[in-house]
Amino acid sequence: MLVSLLVNFATLLMLGAVLYAAPSPRLNPPAVPFGVRVPPDRADDPQVTEQRRRYRALLTPIAVVLTPTALALGAVLDSVLVGAVAAPLLCAVAAALWWNAHRALVRAKERGNWYGQVRQGAVMDTSLRTDPVRLPWLWVVPSLVVLVVTAAAGAFAYPDLPATMPLPERGVGGTAHRDVATTFWSAFGLVLVQTGVTAALVGTAAAVLRARPDLDVSRPRSSVARHRRHLALTVRALLGTGALLNLMLSGLSAMMWSGSRSGSLLLLVVGGPLLLAAAGSAPAVLRAARPGGAAGAEAAEEDSGLVARDDDRHWRAAGTVYVNAGDPAVLVPRRVGRGWTVNLAHPRFLAGSGAVLALALAAAAVNLAMGSG
Repeated sequence: MLVSLLVNFATLLMLGAVLYAAPSPRLNPPAVPFGVRVPPDRADDPQVTEQRRRYRALLTPIAVVLTPTALALGAVLDSVLVGAVAAPLLCAVAAALWWNAHRALVRAKERGNWYGQVRQGAVMDTSLRTDPVRLPWLWVVPSLVVLVVTAAAGAFAYPDLPATMPLPERGVGGTAHRDVATTFWSAFGLVLVQTGVTAALVGTAAAVLRARPDLDVSRPRSSVARHRRHLALTVRALLGTGALLNLMLSGLSAMMWSGSRSGSLLLLVVGGPLLLAAAGSAPAVLRAARPGGAAGAEAAEEDSGLVARDDDRHWRAAGTVYVNAGDPAVLVPRRVGRGWTVNLAHPRFLAGSGAVLALALAAAAVNLAMGSG
């Protein structure tokens, strides 16, 4: 009961804190409050401030009522699934409040003609193509080393493996183990997942390096320099995370091959790399959350007098989904949160989605073979 209570409490507490902070300009591009593009001098407009206040004022009492209710129910049922049900409900409430704030700012922008007296423009730096930030291949080596060592260890152990192996699974009462028949697919299933993780994160890093930069049209030169630094840090965080995920999967494979059912060892194998990955990614997240940076360079650069173009027509679902068939970019800067999102109308995204679906179907087939073998 105590474990269920602690898990539910930690889940809802962290989720509530994230949702409460979601409208903060430190977590989103400052000139896009609630997914609505506004001129920079309107980022702190009283109507924007009022929508942030209203969002939090309505979310807080709902979270205060929902959290203890879910905790009490989880304690009675002795299940962490209560938190898994309460969390989506809290997210749905926050999404509805976000949508209302988004629509209110869209109406305010239209009524006040916020873009009527400003000069809109776009900026592009060709050096990001002629002299791009390179993929740091040395940062891929740790993932490959862990992958090769795990595959070699599995090949060495495979002939002596027992007829069945314990596969850890998440159950209602916590982590359980299911015995699966020892086949090539069951023994090396996580090694194949390691291969997919490595390829996916290297591909993601390469795509991020070619993503459209989020440049400040008022001070383009300093924003390009800031963007380069951010790219280098983000890509290294991605590749480092890939190595740690491979290490976690290697540990899980070793537990399967040795027949270990230790819950404490499983917690160490899974939790250790995940905590290290979170700590390693923190610098990239914190730097992305800074509204400025390179203050001296920005102060020295003369303001161009331009503001970013109002492109609300290409964004859907309260600024979370980008659809623009005329845009050659596959990845574009996000409006909600930091980082990038995909252009859902781009042919490359559609092809990539098809490939991911094929891999998911293949993984499901492997899992089915493991269960029936």
